[in-house]
Amino acid sequence: MHARLLSAPSHAFAASSSPLPFAAAHPCRASWTPRPTSPPPPLSLLRATASMHPSPPPEGHSDQPVHGVTNTVVGVLGGGQLGKMLCQAASQMGVRMAILDPLEDCPASSVCHEHVVGSFNDGATVSEFAKRCGVLTVEIEHVDAVTLEKLEKQGIDCEPKASTIMIIQDKYRQKTHFSKFGIPLPDFVEVDTLSSIEKAGEMFGYPLMVKSKRLAYDGRGNAVAHDKKELSSVVASLGGFEHGLYVERWTSFVKELSVIVARSRDGSTVCYPVVETIHKDNICHVVEAPAEVPDKIKKLATNVAEKAIKSLEGAGVFAVELFLTQDNQVLLNEVAPRPHNSGHHTIESCYTSQYEQHLRAILGLPLGDPSMKAPASIMYNILGEDEGEAGFTQAHQLIERALDISGASVHWYAKPEIRKQRKMGHITIVGPSKYSVKARLDKLLQRDAYDPKKVKPRAAIIMGSDSDLPVMKDAAVVLKKFNIPFELTIVSAHRTPERMYHYALSAKERGLEVIIAGMVASLTSVPVIGVPIMTSSLHGTDSLLSIVQMPKGIPVATVAIGNAENAGLLAVRMLASRDPELGDKATEYQHDLRDMVLEKAKRLEELGWEEYTELYLKKH
Repeated sequence: MHARLLSAPSHAFAASSSPLPFAAAHPCRASWTPRPTSPPPPLSLLRATASMHPSPPPEGHSDQPVHGVTNTVVGVLGGGQLGKMLCQAASQMGVRMAILDPLEDCPASSVCHEHVVGSFNDGATVSEFAKRCGVLTVEIEHVDAVTLEKLEKQGIDCEPKASTIMIIQDKYRQKTHFSKFGIPLPDFVEVDTLSSIEKAGEMFGYPLMVKSKRLAYDGRGNAVAHDKKELSSVVASLGGFEHGLYVERWTSFVKELSVIVARSRDGSTVCYPVVETIHKDNICHVVEAPAEVPDKIKKLATNVAEKAIKSLEGAGVFAVELFLTQDNQVLLNEVAPRPHNSGHHTIESCYTSQYEQHLRAILGLPLGDPSMKAPASIMYNILGEDEGEAGFTQAHQLIERALDISGASVHWYAKPEIRKQRKMGHITIVGPSKYSVKARLDKLLQRDAYDPKKVKPRAAIIMGSDSDLPVMKDAAVVLKKFNIPFELTIVSAHRTPERMYHYALSAKERGLEVIIAGMVASLTSVPVIGVPIMTSSLHGTDSLLSIVQMPKGIPVATVAIGNAENAGLLAVRMLASRDPELGDKATEYQHDLRDMVLEKAKRLEELGWEEYTELYLKKH
C-alpha cells in the first residue's frame, strides 16, 4: 500500500494567534498512523490527527448529538471534476468529505476536507481509506469493486452497492442485466473470435458497432466496422478479443437523451427532467435542458430510466443515457452509477443539484426537488482545443466571454494539464427560454446568433385566408418589434381541416408558446388569442361572438374587432411572464406609451386646442 494523507487547512487553527507558518500553497502530508500529539505539536500533525480519527457511527447508532446536517464523513473514490463538484455541494451542507485519488493535485483536492493520495484500484488502500468514512461512494466506476464487496461484508456502508458497480463496469454484463428486466436495448451479442464477429455482422448488418466490455467511456473503447473487411482492424484497435468485446446492432437515432435518477436508501426514486446531449467526437459537448421532444417521449424516457435504476442496488444518483430512434423508440445506451456530465446544468438550473442529491441519497436524507427553477438551460463543455499554454489561452478567452453573458456560470476544474478533447471545465447558461439560452451560447461561441431557418418560433399567427393578412400583420409587427421569433401561415378550418388538426396537435411539441388565432383552441393546450375579423355584413360582430362563446373548457383570450396589434402585445405579455428580459421590454413599451401621452398633453396645454387641432389633427 502506498498512500499519503493531504488535509485541508484547519479553519479553527487558522483563526488562532499561533506564529507557525501556514502551508497554504502546499498541502500538508501525514502517514497513516497518527503520531503522539503531546505539545507543542507541529501544525501539519494537528491537521493530520484531527482528520484521521474514524468518523462517528451512523446517527441512528450514536449518542453524539448531530451538529448540522450530519456527523457522517463521506468517502469518495476518485477526485476528478465530479468529486470536486460533490465536495462543493458538501461544503454548502457542512458535510465532511474525504477523497481517495492517486493525483496529488486532482481537482477535488482543493475543496475536500482531506485527500488521501493513493489508488482507488488498490484493495489495501481502499480498505484503509474506508476506515475513516461513515459511508463510501464513487465518482468514477472504474474502482476496485471486489474490495468494495469485501468491505460490505465487513459492515462498511458502500453506496451504491458493489454489485451495482460490478454490473456497470462491464458493459456487456450491464446489457445482459438490463435485458433480463425488460429494458429496451439495441440488439447485442458477445464476440470472442473472428468467425463469431463475422457471424454478428451477418446477423446485424453494417455498419456494426464494436465495443470493449470494460474501461470504455467518452468514445474510448468503441469502434465502427463499416463492412466485413474492416472487422480485423477494428478488433485490433480495441486490443483484440482477449480484451473482451461485444457488438451492437447499429442504432439510427435522431437524438441522444439522458435522465438523471436519484435513488434513496429506501428504494424510492425521483427523476430529473429529460435532457438532450450533443456529442463532439463521441464526447459530450452540449446538454440542452429540457429536451425538445414530445411529452410522450419524455414520459417514455423517464419510465425506461427509472425502471433500469430500480433493477440495481444501492443509493445515489445515476445517469441513464438513451437513444431516441426514428420510429420513436427509446433504447437504453448505458448507465453511470454516479453524478454525470449530463447533470452539470442542475447546479444552476434545478432546485436540487445532482451533487447535493447524491449526498442526500447516500446519507439517508430526504431527496430534494429535481425540477427546474429556470425555464431553460444549456451546458457547454470546455474541451481542450490544443496542448499546453495554447490550449489554456483558448480556454481562458472562452471564459472571459462567458463572464460577460447574462445567466452564464463558469466551472473550471483546475486540471494541471490540458490536452485536446480533455474536459477542462464547463459553462452553464440559464434563461427564460430555449431561444434565449441558445442565442447566448451563439454569442459565447462568436457565431451568428440569428438564422431564421434555424430559430424555432415561440409564437404563431395563423389565418383562415390571406384576406385576413391586412389585419393580422399588425400582430406580426409587434412580435418583430420585440424580437420574438414567430411563424405566420394560413390554416383554414373549412378548406384544410386536416392541416389545422395536425398543426394544432403539434404546436406544443414544436415549441410554440402562444398562438394568435381562434379556431385551434380545442386542439392544443398552448394559449390561444382570438382576433375577430371585420366582416362586411355584421362588421365583425359575428366573428367576435364566435370566439367569446366558446364552450367551457376551451378558453380563448379575445381582443377588440380587428385589433391584432393588441393580440400581439398580449402574446408578448404572456411570454414575458416567464421571461424577465422580455418583461423589461414590455415595461419599457408601456413607459414609452405613457411618455407619448404626456408629451401630447404638454403640447395641447402649450398650444391650445385650436392650434393643436390645426397642427396635429386636421391632416389625419
